[in-house]
Amino acid sequence: MASWLGGLGSGLGQSLGQVGGSLSSLTGQISSFTKDILLEGAEEVGDAATELHVSNSRLREIESINAAQKLENERLKKVCSDLEEKHEAAELQIKQLSIEYRNQLQQKEVEISHLKARQNALQEQLQKVQAAAQSAQLGAGVLPPATTSASYVPVVRHSSGFEGDDMDFGDIIWSQQEINRLSNEVSRLESEVDHWKQIALSSKVQGTNDAEQSEIGKLQNLVKELKQHLSQEIDEHQHELSVLQDAHRQKLVEISRRHREELSEYEERIEELENRLQQDGVIADAMDDSKISEQKKNAQSLEGGKVEESQVVKDLEDEIRKLHHKLSSAKEENKILLKEQELTKVEKIQITQEYENLKSDFSVLQSTTAEQDVLLKEQEKTLQLKTSLPEDVVRLQQALLEAENEIARLSSLNQHMITLKEQLSKQHTETGSIIKQLKFDIDFERKKVSELESEKMETVKELDSQKEKLSQCSYALNDLHVSKQQLQDNIKDLQEQLRKARDCNLHNKKEIRELQQKLKEREEELSVSLSKLTEKSNQESNYTCQDLILKEREVEIAKLRNDISENKQLNEDLERSLSDLRTENGKLIAAIEELKQELSDVISEKSKVYLEKDTVVEALKMEKRQLESELNQMEKRLLEQAHKYKQTIEELSNARSMDTTALQLEHERLVKLNQEKDFKIAELKRSIEQTEIDHQETKEMLTTSLGGQKQLTELIKEKELFIEKFKNQALQVKQELEECMKVSKKQDVLKQNLEEKDRSLAVMKEENNHLKEEIERLKDQQSRSTPVVEPKTLDIIIELESEVTQLKVIKSNLEEEIEVHKKTIEDQNQTTAQLQQSLQEQRKEIDESKFQCEQMNVTHERLSLEKDEEIKNLQKTIEQIKTQLHKERQIIQTDSSDLFQETKVQTLNGENGNEKHDLSKAEIERLVKGIKEREMEIKLLNEKNVSLSQQIDQLSKDEVGKLTRIIQEKDLEIQALNARVSSASYRQDVLSLQQQLQAYVMEREQVLAVLSEKTRENSQLKTEYRNIMDMVAAKEAALVRLQEENQKLCNRSENSSQDMSRETIQNLSRIIREKDIEIDALSQKCQTLLTVLQTSSTGTDNGSGGVNSNQFEELLQERDKLKQQVKKMEEWKQQVITTVQNMQHESVHLQDELHKLQAQISVESDSNSKLQVDYNGLIQSYEQSEKKLKSFSQELAQVQHSIGQLHNTKDLLLSKLDLVTPSVATASTISQLSGIQCSAPEVLSDESKLLRKELEQLKKKLQEKDSTIRTLQENNQRLSDSVASASEIERKSQEGTESEMRQIKEKHDVLQKSLREKDILIKSKSDQLLSVSENLSNKENENELLKQAVTNLKERNLILEMDIRKLKEENEKVVATCREKETEFRALQETNMQFSMMLKEKEFESHSMKEKALAFEKLLKEKEQGKTGELNQLLNEVKSMQEKAVTFQQERDQVMVALKQKQMESSALQSEMQHLREKEQRLNQELERLRNHLLEMEDSYTREALAAEDREVKLRKKVLILEEKLVSSSTAVENASHQASLQVESLQEQLNLVSKQRDETVLQLTISQDQVKQYALSLANLQMVLEQFQQEEKAMYSAELEKHQKQTAEWRKKAEDLEEKVVSLQESLGEANAALDAASRLTEQLDIKEEQIEELKKEGEIRREMLEDVQNKLMNLMNSTEGKVDKLLMRNLFVGHFHTPKNKRPEVLRLMGSILGIKKEELDQLLSEDQRGVTRWVTGWLGGGAGSKSVPSTPLRPTHQSVFNSSFSELFVKFLETESCPSLPPPKLSVHDMKPLGAAGAGKTSSTPPNSQMQDSAVSGMSRRPDTNPFLAPRSAAVPLITPASSSGHLLMKPISDALPTFTPLPVSPDASAGAVLKDLLKQ
Repeated sequence: MASWLGGLGSGLGQSLGQVGGSLSSLTGQISSFTKDILLEGAEEVGDAATELHVSNSRLREIESINAAQKLENERLKKVCSDLEEKHEAAELQIKQLSIEYRNQLQQKEVEISHLKARQNALQEQLQKVQAAAQSAQLGAGVLPPATTSASYVPVVRHSSGFEGDDMDFGDIIWSQQEINRLSNEVSRLESEVDHWKQIALSSKVQGTNDAEQSEIGKLQNLVKELKQHLSQEIDEHQHELSVLQDAHRQKLVEISRRHREELSEYEERIEELENRLQQDGVIADAMDDSKISEQKKNAQSLEGGKVEESQVVKDLEDEIRKLHHKLSSAKEENKILLKEQELTKVEKIQITQEYENLKSDFSVLQSTTAEQDVLLKEQEKTLQLKTSLPEDVVRLQQALLEAENEIARLSSLNQHMITLKEQLSKQHTETGSIIKQLKFDIDFERKKVSELESEKMETVKELDSQKEKLSQCSYALNDLHVSKQQLQDNIKDLQEQLRKARDCNLHNKKEIRELQQKLKEREEELSVSLSKLTEKSNQESNYTCQDLILKEREVEIAKLRNDISENKQLNEDLERSLSDLRTENGKLIAAIEELKQELSDVISEKSKVYLEKDTVVEALKMEKRQLESELNQMEKRLLEQAHKYKQTIEELSNARSMDTTALQLEHERLVKLNQEKDFKIAELKRSIEQTEIDHQETKEMLTTSLGGQKQLTELIKEKELFIEKFKNQALQVKQELEECMKVSKKQDVLKQNLEEKDRSLAVMKEENNHLKEEIERLKDQQSRSTPVVEPKTLDIIIELESEVTQLKVIKSNLEEEIEVHKKTIEDQNQTTAQLQQSLQEQRKEIDESKFQCEQMNVTHERLSLEKDEEIKNLQKTIEQIKTQLHKERQIIQTDSSDLFQETKVQTLNGENGNEKHDLSKAEIERLVKGIKEREMEIKLLNEKNVSLSQQIDQLSKDEVGKLTRIIQEKDLEIQALNARVSSASYRQDVLSLQQQLQAYVMEREQVLAVLSEKTRENSQLKTEYRNIMDMVAAKEAALVRLQEENQKLCNRSENSSQDMSRETIQNLSRIIREKDIEIDALSQKCQTLLTVLQTSSTGTDNGSGGVNSNQFEELLQERDKLKQQVKKMEEWKQQVITTVQNMQHESVHLQDELHKLQAQISVESDSNSKLQVDYNGLIQSYEQSEKKLKSFSQELAQVQHSIGQLHNTKDLLLSKLDLVTPSVATASTISQLSGIQCSAPEVLSDESKLLRKELEQLKKKLQEKDSTIRTLQENNQRLSDSVASASEIERKSQEGTESEMRQIKEKHDVLQKSLREKDILIKSKSDQLLSVSENLSNKENENELLKQAVTNLKERNLILEMDIRKLKEENEKVVATCREKETEFRALQETNMQFSMMLKEKEFESHSMKEKALAFEKLLKEKEQGKTGELNQLLNEVKSMQEKAVTFQQERDQVMVALKQKQMESSALQSEMQHLREKEQRLNQELERLRNHLLEMEDSYTREALAAEDREVKLRKKVLILEEKLVSSSTAVENASHQASLQVESLQEQLNLVSKQRDETVLQLTISQDQVKQYALSLANLQMVLEQFQQEEKAMYSAELEKHQKQTAEWRKKAEDLEEKVVSLQESLGEANAALDAASRLTEQLDIKEEQIEELKKEGEIRREMLEDVQNKLMNLMNSTEGKVDKLLMRNLFVGHFHTPKNKRPEVLRLMGSILGIKKEELDQLLSEDQRGVTRWVTGWLGGGAGSKSVPSTPLRPTHQSVFNSSFSELFVKFLETESCPSLPPPKLSVHDMKPLGAAGAGKTSSTPPNSQMQDSAVSGMSRRPDTNPFLAPRSAAVPLITPASSSGHLLMKPISDALPTFTPLPVSPDASAGAVLKDLLKQ
């Protein structure tokens, strides 16, 4: 098979080799080219969907980035606009400041020019004077004397000038001071005026009429004071003028003197000139005769001329004198004028300063306009109620004007020098006009400040709104809003004014009745004040009367209507602008819609913008350039804005210079608005341009900035997390700091405790060392031999003495340290006083720690209770163990102590654990550990002490045990002796020995009993000692707590207690040492006795009964030792006695001090009691004064009551006198009705009787004040009766009584006048009464104040009592602590007593030992008979010595007890002393405070008492005056009654006249009644008219209000609609801008793509040319190889078929068919026919089908019926034709189908087949390029090829799959531009 295949291959190779390498190479190129194209198409098809997704996601990302950048851009724009606003505001401020500075510079330059002009004028005057002098000199000729005169003139001039300058300078300084003083006065007056205005306003706001009246009174007083000041200033000015005149006279005298001197000089010069002329004449005689004759003639003529000249000279001299006089006067005037000029300059400077101040005031006024608006409104409210204030203001202004007039008059005194005065007058007039203008401006600004402020608010709001929004509609809307708010405010103000006007009308109606008489006088003043007030404020003149109010209301309504009309005009303008804006908006909306369409099309076609690092750098460079350009533009804009603002400021200044009416204000506002809108329009245009540029920049910068922004956001998040962590850490650190502060405080306390523990440790260590040394010494004594004892004892004594000295030194050092500590404590107290302030702040923090401490204390208390229980249990167990096991007591005690320690340690560990849980800080743990260690050390030392004491006790017990053993041994020896001495020779001795033995046994039993008792006592003492140590530890803990609570007391008490405890411990250690010494001595004695006994026993054994001499020597040595000890004890006793005496002396001193302190305390208590008595007395006196005041008030009430009664009587008298005239009329009417019934004489007689009775009754009534009313009524009745009776006679005697009636009328007028005078008097008295009542009320107020003071004092007393209680409580606490300390001291005393008991026990032991020694001595005596005498003596001496020692010990014990008592007493006395001193200090402080308080109280009470006395005196004087007035009034009343009686008589005579006038009066009454009715009707009509007018006004106002409300509602709706439209327009604008940006971007992309397309077209054309060449070559080749057959291939196939076996030949045939491209079905048919198989196959193969099967089939069309007939070349040519010409229509391009350049390459590289696949084919020449263009793919893949039946075949022959989309190139004309293409795309 393989060979056949090889043969076939070789045949094929031979047959095809003839074609040559050219075709193979061509076919390889073409196949590779087609494969590449096909693969590219496949790759594009595979990547399209993913690319769509990727592009969509990227678009979304870019859109989100775009939105974020837009927001950022808007925010930055806002920031930019804010910064621009700030910049503009700063520039405006700077410009204002620069303008002000320029104005000041101009003023200064003007002043400099004026000064220069004045200087020039003065220099000209000087030059004129010099020229005059020089001309005089030159005219006279130059001579040597002229030098003297010339030298004199300047001196004169200089001196005169200099003196004059001095005078002028002094005058200038004085006038400057005066002017400064006057300006200060003026400023003070202005400030007072402002102050009173404010007071008036505030009082008006608070507003009661009484307060206003009081303020009016104050203002009037002020006006009076100001007038007085004016008069004083005028007097001072006159005085100054007189002084100036005196100075002027003096200057005139000096000038006249100088003038005379100058005249004398001029005369001398003339004489010199004459002499010169004479000399010239003498010289001329020597000339020729002709000359002489001529000269004579000339001389004659000259003489004639001389005469004339002399006359001329005289005339000139006269003229010179006149001129000099004139000059002097001119100089005087000039000086005066110079002074005045300087004064005016100073005034000008002041005026300029005032102008600047006024400018600043104006700026301040602008800022305070809102407050002044409120104040003006309140002024308007209160001006209705009072019209006197403006008058006072006017008066004050008149006073100011008068002062200004005075200044002007003083400035315009001398007006001689016209030229200088013109300048000065011009300046003065200018300054005056400026001042007046400024004043008018200020007044005007005060009037219009509210309007200006509202306009400013409007402009500010408009500016803000314009800067916030982008459209112009919002400004108009804001204006409408503001105008609407203004209208509403105006309406509200009008309503309030209406209400106030109504209230004022009611009030005025009431006041009109009272003020009808005063109106005529006040109207003129009001007219003047109103004319002046109208200049200040248009609203102040509204309240003079009703008519003016109504007129001004109408004017205001007209103004409001004008405002409304102007607002309507504004609204119309705004509507027009809105319509324009709407049209513009419509255009913009259309453009936006177009842009939206374009955007939608463009966005559908365009995808992304690709940016790289280089583009980022370029964009940054571009940004830099653009920023620089923007900066330049901004500077240009700022310059333009500055010019515009200057123009606006000039326009505003022009507008302000115009009459300030509402229209011009509106005009100014509109000008501002127009200019601002122009600015805004320009800014908006620029902003639109900027936004377009910004959009392009931002779109480029988006992609670069995103990554950075993300990183930044991540960084920011991390930083925020860090910041939060740091904040938490800072909070933790703060908490730790606070805790550290607490811990540091605790550490300080713990440090103090540690220091105390250290001290106690040191003491204990010292004692320990001493005890160890003593133990070592004892051991050494036991170990060493007996003769070495003496030096040791001496050494011990020496050491003890040295220790005593050391202790004394230590005591002195400790005392010094205590003093130092006291000083430090004082310093610390000072520091604590400072730290208490900080502690107060930290107490809050400590409260929390206190809570924790309380919890800790609770836990500690629980633990302590548990410990106490455990201790009790342990004590019980110990007692049980003691009772059970006496022998094993020591071991059990040690075990129990160990157990106790273990429990303690455990409890402590538990406490520490709790503390660790509570306080988890390292420092606290360290301190606690340190304290624990110290406590453990103390415990260990205590245990060591216990063990040492146990060792000492054990040593003593060991000695006792040794003694008992020795005694037992001796007993055994005695028994042995008894056994030996059982013989008869020794029976006597035995008996004696038995007796001795019995005695010894008894003694032993006694000794054992004593020993057992001692051991029991020892054990008890040990247990007690341990208990005491436990108690001491507990007490120490308690002391620590007490130290923390009360540091000062604790420090003192601790020092004292430590000293005491140290002293007691030292004393105890001394006593123990002494006892140990005694025990050592006794033990040595016992040893000696034992040795003696041993020797005696040995002697008895040996048979010798003698005693060694060594024993006697030892006894002698012992005696010497004892003597020495006794001497030491005596010395010690003396020392103790001296110390006791010293203590007694000290106690005496302390007692003396105690007595002194008690005396001081008693004195202080006495002083306290005296002070209390004084205080009670003061209170009683105060109560008495209150009672007196009450009595005075009652007396005053009585006086007022009496005055009221007088008022009633006065009223009754007036009513009676008024009733006299009407009673006449009534009597006349009655007489008419009754007729004439009685005769004349009867009537007369009745009248005379009645009159007499009346006279008597009147006299009685005048005497009785109470019954005046009734008697007067009776008089009236009787008078009426008399008039009725006399009316009959009236008709008869009417004519005669007219004259009498006139007289009666005159008398009646006189009476009325007198009554009026009395009324005036009564009014004055009532005024006085009112003043008295006011004084009373003041006094009552003072009383109330005093009561309040008393209550305050009582409260203070209560507070002091509380303080005293607190101090008492503190004292009690201190006493409690002292008691605790005393209990501690008692415990220490008990321990001392126990130690003394121990000592006594030791003494008992020593006694027993002594007794044993005596017993041994007796034995020795019996045994040693030879040396009995000496022994007895020695024993006696020893006994006596022992007795002495016992006595000494007893005395020492007594002395020790006494010493301890004295020490306790002294300590108690010292504590009492301390307490008493503290009490003294406190009492002294309280005493000083009470003294100061009492002094203050006494001063206050004395002042009050003096004031009360003064008041009493004044009141008494007033009462006396009132009594005198009452007396005078009573006398006047009596006189009046008398006159009335006389008048009654005259009236009775003149009644006839009255009857005549009665009818006339009746007629007049009727007429007057009619008039009254008419007046009532007219009043009612007026009221009706007023009510109607008010109702109409209400209706008008309500209608106008409704109209305004409707208009405002409409405008609101319009404004809202416009705002909505503006918002929508802004949104559409933003969308349009975004669309435009996208469109611009897409156009750029399209341009790029078009360029790429053009390039690709060029490449396609090149490829087409290449293809055509290839096709031509192929056609040529195919034409050349059409009829040729490859012989080698055919031969190989044929031979291969026959070489194979027959079974496998069909397989070979199938293989050949597959190679030749025959289908399976055809092969099967061929192979099925076995017979004709070969011929059929050969014929078919050699026929026309052979060519076709080696070539891939072209697509079958319906025309093609036979495919197999065509040749391979024809099929290939058809294939190329189908590929070259497109059959499908061109598809539409979309944005999603387009691939980016970068992605194309990536996709292709990913989808390229490997080289192995490429190389499998025989014709694959080269691998494909990765950067091929996607637009070339459709050229080769235009038409799909139909796949043949066989799957196998050459790669070139493989068909294209149907799934692949085919593309055709876009037909684009070369002339068409990118815009045309974009338009076509948009249309599609």
